[in-house]
Amino acid sequence: MTYEQIRYEVADHVATLTLDRPDKMNVYSVRMMEEMIDAFDRADADDDVRAIIVIGSGRAFCAGADLEMGAKVFDAAGQPGSPIRADGTIDYATESARDYGGRLTLRIFECLKPVIGAINGAAVGIGATMLLPMDIRIASDRAKFSFVFARRGIVPEGASMWFLPRIVGIAQALDWTLSGRIFPADEALGGGLVRDVVPADALLDTAQAIATEIAANAAPVSVALTRQMLWRGLGMAHPMEGHRIDSRGVLARGRSADAIEGVTAFLQKREANFPNRVSADMPDFFPWWDEPEYR
Repeated sequence: MTYEQIRYEVADHVATLTLDRPDKMNVYSVRMMEEMIDAFDRADADDDVRAIIVIGSGRAFCAGADLEMGAKVFDAAGQPGSPIRADGTIDYATESARDYGGRLTLRIFECLKPVIGAINGAAVGIGATMLLPMDIRIASDRAKFSFVFARRGIVPEGASMWFLPRIVGIAQALDWTLSGRIFPADEALGGGLVRDVVPADALLDTAQAIATEIAANAAPVSVALTRQMLWRGLGMAHPMEGHRIDSRGVLARGRSADAIEGVTAFLQKREANFPNRVSADMPDFFPWWDEPEYR
């Protein structure tokens, strides 16, 4: 895919995905969604990529949905493949009924590489919800956030009803979503939405240092498994479900060339050079889940 609304660059085992509509504060469009999903597909398929950074260009991270269509932007009637029937009723179960934010956040959730959000400015609406399935979020001191949906007469999207309370707790999630108010980076830090707030000119260097720490020291297959184990564990009903998976992980990884290299490097007091690759060496029990369908 040729990218028009994002940039995608790889250096030192880190892919940087930049939202690139600075003249429009990187507002989210169907085209941007398609390009971002393609970029995550590329990163997952590329063994040279061991971590991903997502950042905005210009003064915003992402200022929400592109509202150029005006009040009709959220109304699916008349759009190609619309789930709105001729009589005005809605076919909720059709694929075309899926919200565009959720298509992206679920793709990020499924990613096999760690994802670091570097929030350089305003993160509003989908600009805020797309951050939720990212693993680590770092904010510039110029960043601000808003789960604005109730103020636009709609509801939170991007599967944020699942992600947000798990990250910040139900009380904080309700505070931010019911009011739809704008809040600063310091409040996002206090509420647990971001890990750190740093000066604007240090944001990308901070994100790159975190990504490099992972890329340089951790086995990529182990990172991919760990990421999925922790995220998917949030939906488990009993710790026995987690025990089943981590037991499989320890058994499978314990026999791998990575485990031999990791222990040998530790004993020899040198950096490890892990040979296994995500594209070819995921264990035979992966994936352990049945992906649910939209219906």
